[in-house]
Amino acid sequence: MTIPYACVLIAAMLPYITVALAKMQPGFDNKAPRPWLDAQTGWRRRAYWAHQNSFEAFPAFAAGVIIAQLAQVPQGRIDMLAITFVVARFAYVAAYLADAAVLRSIVWFLGILCVLGLFVSAF
Repeated sequence: MTIPYACVLIAAMLPYITVALAKMQPGFDNKAPRPWLDAQTGWRRRAYWAHQNSFEAFPAFAAGVIIAQLAQVPQGRIDMLAITFVVARFAYVAAYLADAAVLRSIVWFLGILCVLGLFVSAF
């Protein structure tokens, strides 16, 4: 497995990690998880929001990696962009949990720049 493909796998698992954080609490209602999650407050609610955003960010990243690989972009560039994206997403989650909105926006933007870099490199 290449480094970028491993990064795709990590990025694919990130939403499940964040939602597990949100759900790890006595009283979690598995019969109606979404209304229960919507009713949470504080860092648990932000973990749920990070979960949702991680699903939103994933498709473009995965497509960018695949397209860059198919376009035979230099492997080092793909590796660097994929690793930076994953690190940015973990920083994004940490900033979200810490309620650090400005930092969260900065690392979100860094992740998007990585996705754009993957696509632009394929031209």
